[in-house]
Amino acid sequence: MRYEFWTADVFTDRVFGGNPLAVVPDASGLKPEQMQLIAREFNLSESSFVFPPESGDHDFRVRIFMPTRELPFAGHPTVGTACVLAAAGRVKLERGEGKVVLGEGVGAVPVTIHGGGDKPYFAQFTAAQLPQWGASPPPSEILAAMLSLDAPDVLDDTRDEPQAISCGMPFMFVPLASLEAVRRARLNWEWWNQYLSSHWAPQVFLFAFEAETRGVTAHARMFSPWGVSEDPATGSAAAAFAGYLVRRERPADGTARWMIEQGFEMGRPSFIQIESDVNDGKPSSVRVGGQTVLVTRGHIDV
Repeated sequence: MRYEFWTADVFTDRVFGGNPLAVVPDASGLKPEQMQLIAREFNLSESSFVFPPESGDHDFRVRIFMPTRELPFAGHPTVGTACVLAAAGRVKLERGEGKVVLGEGVGAVPVTIHGGGDKPYFAQFTAAQLPQWGASPPPSEILAAMLSLDAPDVLDDTRDEPQAISCGMPFMFVPLASLEAVRRARLNWEWWNQYLSSHWAPQVFLFAFEAETRGVTAHARMFSPWGVSEDPATGSAAAAFAGYLVRRERPADGTARWMIEQGFEMGRPSFIQIESDVNDGKPSSVRVGGQTVLVTRGHIDV
């Protein structure tokens, strides 16, 4: 059968920035092993496949695949898939705004979409799960060696310390002392295999509270063992990062907002907006958003 696909660059306002995504907006009839082969063929961080809803709590069922495995949830496919569905006319925009609920492995994920026409789309999703903390990280000196850094490059004090957090996908959050240290980091896979491969949070999200862009909260990178060694923009990590930031900054009850830049070292600058509603000093809702640019449209025979 012939299936239509779209590609888009997510968390950017320009082509060849952000995180590329392939979307099959009507994947009816595809089997999991076929979707995995297609994702491997595209060879992007993730590819998403859209199906009719499986229950009344969502409008579309979305399955997300890396080149090597299926994921229960991912941020840039959620944002990008919603924008592609709007561009394809499957989500209606009224006065430039539309809403859709995507059914993913973690549950129902509501998404609000803005834009269209000759401008980039903007989409913001509400995380289906609030931040959850997992097992304790390895010692900071181990993390530093794993990132090919010196021990003082990894912060480990009462305000900033490594933490394992998940909003459906677990990440090891590693705060670094400087932007220069983030740029210098290189993942040592032998150390990763020894100390982190079997950890609850094996994906590494390193960051510094120093950025290249004015008004940005943190400069980040993400190393993953699955499919791609480094990710240009990681929305699922951004959702969990809200938990880190609320615990670190202790904002007053209300809505707190931050911006992450990522992908600069890969030549794919990305900007991820984060919001968290805070009640009694804890996140009560987390939202992640960014812009999407449509790039290509074609067909694949399966």
